[in-house]
Amino acid sequence: MLGLRFTDFRGTGKNQTPFERLLDLFLELMVHTSGDVDEALDWMREIDKQHQLTDDEYTIDDFIEELKKKGFIGDDTGKGGGNGLTKKTEQIIRKRSLDQVFGKLKKGSKGNHRTLLKGNGDELTSDRRKFNFGDRHEQISFTDSIRNAQVNHGVNNFMLTENDLEIVETEHKALTSTVLMIDISHSMILYGEDRITPAKKVAMALAELITTRYPKDTLDIVVFGNDAWRVDIKDLPYLQVGPYHTNTVAGLELSMDLLRRKKNPNRQIFMITDGKPSCIKVGGDYYKNSFGLDPLIVNKTLNLAAQCRKLRIPITTFMIAQDPYLQRFVEDFTAANQGKAFYTSLKGLGDFIFEDYENNRRRNVR
Repeated sequence: MLGLRFTDFRGTGKNQTPFERLLDLFLELMVHTSGDVDEALDWMREIDKQHQLTDDEYTIDDFIEELKKKGFIGDDTGKGGGNGLTKKTEQIIRKRSLDQVFGKLKKGSKGNHRTLLKGNGDELTSDRRKFNFGDRHEQISFTDSIRNAQVNHGVNNFMLTENDLEIVETEHKALTSTVLMIDISHSMILYGEDRITPAKKVAMALAELITTRYPKDTLDIVVFGNDAWRVDIKDLPYLQVGPYHTNTVAGLELSMDLLRRKKNPNRQIFMITDGKPSCIKVGGDYYKNSFGLDPLIVNKTLNLAAQCRKLRIPITTFMIAQDPYLQRFVEDFTAANQGKAFYTSLKGLGDFIFEDYENNRRRNVR
């Protein structure tokens, strides 16, 4: 079988400046180092020594100075005077993840999700139609209606009749409340596999997608290890794996509690994980089992998935691993919820296998 032959890496853009070329590498390293600027720059110095990224005309030190001047990094007082990311860079990293993971999505206007409901809508559109009895007065386009009256009756004999009235068409657009769950258990870096970096990329891509394309939606982010707690969107690049087991039940319980408080009837959960739950809380103690799939832990997790289904809370799982027995659990979990699942390898981020149990469909998404 003929393999692939690689040559020296010569950059992705012929017209890139030295700063732009190094910035792309820097942003990628920021995800791997969980937002540690100084560690990322140390990595860049080592890579520069081995692969000659810079020359005498533009050095790594020049790059660092330009990062500061352009507002990409600043002083981080929490790290004893080291360098830290700015809000501008945090958003750039999220947008970059969105391009990497969902770069082929078609652009759409900012707004809410379409529904199939009939009747008076709640969002104005650019469509126009004739007035019908029962239309609300706030839907009348007076500019278009007056123009119609002038055309129909003339300027000298101006009058506005029912036949002149023109209505601005409306449509229903649903508001959605979303909880994004992220697995930060130790298994996300187990056996030398870095699963947390692609998990963070998917999380940042989803967060950026929701906040930019659906600005009226609500988004809460929950991380789960032995326990579960909320984090802010700005904290996503800094997430790190801890010495935790995987308490998926705690993550689901907190997510369900957050969604119960929302008055919005449209609710959903996105869960990013490597699959295997290994911990639950029984009374005040933790019950843990890292070997295989423990029936007690699995059954409680599946029961919550089914409970979410009864509450009409669909769960979309992003599986960041390809172990067959872990995928089998995700299949059972998704079937119990009648939700959706995306499976991806560590190297093929952005190339997902999509499984929709609600409509019994399975396909590749590339």
